[in-house]
Amino acid sequence: MSRRNFDPDTKVAIVLEGLKGNTTIAEVCRKYQISETLYYKWRDKFLEGGRRAFISPENDRIKELEKKIEELEKIIGRQTVQIEILKKTF
Repeated sequence: MSRRNFDPDTKVAIVLEGLKGNTTIAEVCRKYQISETLYYKWRDKFLEGGRRAFISPENDRIKELEKKIEELEKIIGRQTVQIEILKKTF
């Protein structure tokens, strides 16, 4: 059996057809001659992509900046300790 390639738009249409609930997943899979396992993989990818659409890029940027601040605070802390050691040495 040759492997068929579905374009992204077709995959979305198939997943949406299954999500609508008008027919069973088994019927959708038979209609498009795909396995239920493949359908559920596509569905999971589709839903994950939808979840990412609702995550604000600002939140990602804020997390990135908070991590950078934490790294810089650690560097400042180490340098402060080194300065105090040098003051005591001289």
